[in-house]
Amino acid sequence: MIDLNDIAIFAKVAELESFSRAAHALGMPVSTVSRRVSTLEEQLGATLLQRTTRRLSLTAQGRAYFSQCSGPLSSLYDAESVLARAQKAPEGLLRVSAPVILGQDPFYAFVSSFMRAYPRIAVDLFVTNAFVDLIADNVDIAIRFGDMRDSTLVAQRLGKSLRYLACTPDYLVGRELPTDPEALREHACILLNGRNNEAEWELASGRTTVKVRVSGRLSAHDFQAVSAFTRRGHGIGLLPSTYCDAEIAGGDLVRLLPEWSSPEIFVHAVYPSRRFIPSKLQVFLEALKAWKSPLWIPLR
Repeated sequence: MIDLNDIAIFAKVAELESFSRAAHALGMPVSTVSRRVSTLEEQLGATLLQRTTRRLSLTAQGRAYFSQCSGPLSSLYDAESVLARAQKAPEGLLRVSAPVILGQDPFYAFVSSFMRAYPRIAVDLFVTNAFVDLIADNVDIAIRFGDMRDSTLVAQRLGKSLRYLACTPDYLVGRELPTDPEALREHACILLNGRNNEAEWELASGRTTVKVRVSGRLSAHDFQAVSAFTRRGHGIGLLPSTYCDAEIAGGDLVRLLPEWSSPEIFVHAVYPSRRFIPSKLQVFLEALKAWKSPLWIPLR
């Protein structure tokens, strides 16, 4: 099988009409250049170059062969140049998947700031709770909450999230304050992705974890809706701490069972491969890790 490098060496010799000039341009010894061209001629069964002590010229077969291979070689060099630029300069289209919980102004402000910092990068943003197959859907990076089940992907932790039990003071009027997780069964709970208006909440206190089946008249598919109905007094919500810390501190919400919360939920940046990370993805990863998101707690 003919070595493409031999063809490239021959093309350089034909272009410069000199073994020594081609050797200098390629950074090779003249003897190596001559030997590789001879090997190519032997494999082709044709004389490509006419060598004399005074000059070097292409044979008729050499001219025909050079004419046919110079175009494809030029295309290969162009492709290599494009890849090299993509690796060095942050540019090109970056496809990003993010869950609905991130579909708010702070995240959009982060993306806006990133695009201003890297004007040669275009962003195609998918804000969805649907599972996105990074390979099949040609997505460069996804931000995901929870355990990473796909071992073929690379996952970098960005932070962690905790969820608190919270409700309005008005909701508690005329109702008994829950004193343990089991008491939540007697309350109206606002559910995330609840089936048949029921859900199982996992709560942790130190090393103790419990699961309790709760129910309520309201179920939603994103935390914005769960938070909105919790604030309107429709029941108890299990809300990300970053959603409710300020309102708990201000008295607009009450944190119930303060010794209990959800287990730690880690936030990951997920991408397909650790090898040959393009610079557009590398700089986005670095920006994500530096971003002080209001939706997760930084890792220490």
